[in-house]
Parts: sequence; C-alpha cells; structure tokens
Amino acid sequence: MGMVEKSYRSGEVICKEGESGKSFFMLLEGTASVYADYDKKDPLRLAVLEAGEFFGEMAIIEDYPRNATVVAKTNARAVEIPRDELKGFFTENPDLIVELMRHIANRIEVMTGDLNNAHGLLEELRASDEGKKKSLFSKIKKHMDIYQNNKNKIEAVSPESLKEAFADIPAGENSKNFRKGMIIYKEDSEGDCMYILHKGRVGFYNAYRSRDEVEATVMDAVSFFGIMGLLEGETRRFTAVSESNDTLVESIRQEDLATIFADTPDKIIQILRHLSNRLRITNIEFLNTCKEITETYNK
Repeated sequence: MGMVEKSYRSGEVICKEGESGKSFFMLLEGTASVYADYDKKDPLRLAVLEAGEFFGEMAIIEDYPRNATVVAKTNARAVEIPRDELKGFFTENPDLIVELMRHIANRIEVMTGDLNNAHGLLEELRASDEGKKKSLFSKIKKHMDIYQNNKNKIEAVSPESLKEAFADIPAGENSKNFRKGMIIYKEDSEGDCMYILHKGRVGFYNAYRSRDEVEATVMDAVSFFGIMGLLEGETRRFTAVSESNDTLVESIRQEDLATIFADTPDKIIQILRHLSNRLRITNIEFLNTCKEITETYNK
C-alpha cells in the first residue's frame, strides 16, 4: 500500500485506540479530535488537531498499539503514510522531517507542563485537611478521570532497546572527541543544533564552576540532547561537560537533516524514536502522578 489521501466526514473515526498501527497521518484540511476511551459513555478528549499536524506517528515509530482514537471534528482530508513508505515520504518531503520532530517535541512540552501541574497538585493535596481537599475537588477529579481512563496504559519503557538499535549507526562528519572536563556548550548560550552522544558520558550543570554549581543529570552513550536548540534555537539551560576521556559527540543542524536522511536514514528514524520514547516516558510519569492523586484523595 502506498501513500493515500483520504477524505472523512465529520464524526468519522480516522484511527482507533488499541489497533496495531501500520501507518501514520498528516491532516491536510479540517480539524480532528483525539480521544481516550472513545467507545465508552464519557470519552476523554485529549486534544484537537489542526491542518498540517501529524498523528498516529508513535504507533509506527515505536511499533506500539495506538493509544488514542482520532475522529474528524469537521469534514477533513488526511494523507495516510504506511510504515514501509516512511523513508520514501521523507525522501520526497525532507522539510517535513523537522516538522515531525517539532510536532513530537511540542507534545513533550505540553505533557511536561501537565506533569509539573500534577506534581504541584499532589503536593498541595498531601498538605491539605479534609476541608481543603473538598475545595480542590474540581482539579482533583480531572486527574482522577485521566487515571481511570488510562490506568491500563501505565507500562514500563526500556531506553536500552533504543541504545542497542543505534549501536551500529556510525558517527557523522560533524563529530568531535572531547577529553574529560571539556565544555561542549555553555549555559545561556544560543542553541542552533542537537547532539548525539555516541561514546562516553556528558554531565549537565547549572552555574558550572561557581560556588552555586549544581549537576542536574548525567547521560551515557547512546543519548540525544539539545534537541530544542535544533528545532527552536532555544537558549541552553545547562552547561554540557564531557565526563570521560574520548567522549564522542556529533552535532546536527536543521540544514543537515535532509542530507543525513539521504545518507543514513536510520539515524533520523532513531532520533524520532528517541523523541517518541521521551514523550511516552513523560506520559507514563503523568499517569503515575494521577494515580497518586487518586490514591491520596481516597485515603
């Protein structure tokens, strides 16, 4: 099956939760709603999609069943791209590689905001008496409903499988070896690329080499970082420092993506899998926090 453009009537299901995902979609015209538990009495609407947005990509990038149902909100048109046409689609539309990356990254940003809000509500709930709990009920109920509608989707994720899949993909020409203690980029510097850590370790610091120095996290190979610099030119939030000798780091800019895809398409597919997996992990953390909110309220 090749790429197919399809039309949908308002209210028609485009793809269904639980199905084995063999394709993904780009909405060309109209709007569509994303639902959890669409077949139940009170389905939960998760998002509204506009023309130009992708959906269903996680099912083919990570080979998972679809985790939501997408329904045409208005009359709509979409192009369906089968898994085995993914490379051909991006070969013909290299500019859409960064658009798909940006789409997933934006979903991560929204989900991270939801996660932070849920953490704040959980802490407030833990410190509340019975009277205060009642005043928080409208906020709490939203998170209880999310948990009840999605509790069967809380599953373990193995980043190790991603690292193993990337092991045989060679570093590109924009790669550099760093000795231990060398700075890869500085906090508050302008971002214009992302990085692949092929070998070694990298630490991420705030206020590096000052009295207020804090190590935020450490990454081991194979890892990806600085993606929002590539997508949005965001200022770096940390100083990235090599934590071992012979740390091998590859830098990738937007203008490199089409060439890299033409030469090593699996490298781009693995970056997409990294983003998709990060979104899935953030979603699982959010659902676990909703579970804690539910359990804390019911004590």
